[in-house]
Amino acid sequence: MTHAATPAPTPDSAATPASAPGSDAAAGAAAPLIELEGVHKAFGDLHVLKDCDLSVAAGEVTVLIGPSGSGKSTLLRCINQLEEPTAGRVRIAGVTQGYAEKPLADGRWQKLPSAQIAHQRSRIGMVFQRFHLFPHMTALQNIMEAPIQVLGRSAAEAEKSALSLLERVGLADRADHYPSELSGGQQQRVAIARALAMDPELMLFDEPTSALDPELVAEVLAVLKELAEGGMTMIVVTHEMGFAREVADQVVFMDDGMILEQGTPDQLIEQPRSERLKGFLASVL
Repeated sequence: MTHAATPAPTPDSAATPASAPGSDAAAGAAAPLIELEGVHKAFGDLHVLKDCDLSVAAGEVTVLIGPSGSGKSTLLRCINQLEEPTAGRVRIAGVTQGYAEKPLADGRWQKLPSAQIAHQRSRIGMVFQRFHLFPHMTALQNIMEAPIQVLGRSAAEAEKSALSLLERVGLADRADHYPSELSGGQQQRVAIARALAMDPELMLFDEPTSALDPELVAEVLAVLKELAEGGMTMIVVTHEMGFAREVADQVVFMDDGMILEQGTPDQLIEQPRSERLKGFLASVL
């Protein structure tokens, strides 16, 4: 669906710039890998995100929970620049996403050229509810495509990496199978391997098990757990509370476009504060 373009964020609507390197604040603690600062997103009169602030450290697993329509997927899409925030900004490794670091003379933020935005996005892997595999390509070819076309790798190099990734997700024996010959869980694991083939700094998962039959969920969650154990920075939208309890460093509860509570799994799942979160947990546990 195409939406009308929204104005670029202004410095007033964005958060104050982070401390410069060498400052007292910067010296006190390492900056988080991901920072969302006052992020809003509106489609016309519909405000999907409202003043969202979030920090994720390198190597941390953050799980987003909340009812359908609460803004979780839109938040991921703003991080990956599939949607442009109406106000506020997203920083990854200290770099503002989508805009030049300094505003123009009239106070507006200068949008980056599409090539620079594509380069920023290439550092982020994203896995969706639906697998979006190329149906005319084998599992191996699906994984090889982006490294060759985007990163300029040779076919031999891309194939070697793709075969290693297929083994990593438990599908070494399915390299020559087409998506139609794979189960839903296998297709999702290929989609994860395809995202990993770009050597991302960050992985985003938008309800990666919601389209799967119950018996296939575990095989995909096992891959996510292995990634977490390997130190991959991840933001995962899911209703799998067992996964959140076991793997998450931080759980974030969203409702009506706002971040209402965030903390450790013990804090949010075992000791929820708000009645809204208590009601949500009662519906999913």
